[in-house]
Amino acid sequence: MKITICSSAVFTKECYEIKKKLERKNHLVFIWSPEIGVNGNTVSMEDFHAMRKNNLTEDLLKLKKSLIDEHIERIKNSDAVLVLNFDKNGIKNYIGGNTFLEIGFAYVLGKKIFLLNPIPDINYKEEIEAMSPVVLDSDLSKI
Repeated sequence: MKITICSSAVFTKECYEIKKKLERKNHLVFIWSPEIGVNGNTVSMEDFHAMRKNNLTEDLLKLKKSLIDEHIERIKNSDAVLVLNFDKNGIKNYIGGNTFLEIGFAYVLGKKIFLLNPIPDINYKEEIEAMSPVVLDSDLSKI
């Protein structure tokens, strides 16, 4: 199966770890790259996180658009998405704005949606439930 991993940017390390596990099970796995192109240049993850802490700039908006566009292409070319929803900012099983957008996009395309952990208790929980994701309860063998 071709799977695109979706998660908060702070879970990059976990994305790579789970990618390796899934590849050992003969899945083709796509993740977003820690080196991101913007205006013909690359930006390291450290620089990206530093940019996010400052005021919203035109370069940051272009970078975010590039990230969204590139990840949507990965989702288009996949059979499924796997959402790595770990705890973040005091929210158990966090799913942020970009990841919610990616889940919605996968849903519109008729892709299978997997959540590593249960749906978080957030104000758009019902919308996530309505898209019928498969909750893995941290068990990748359920894919």
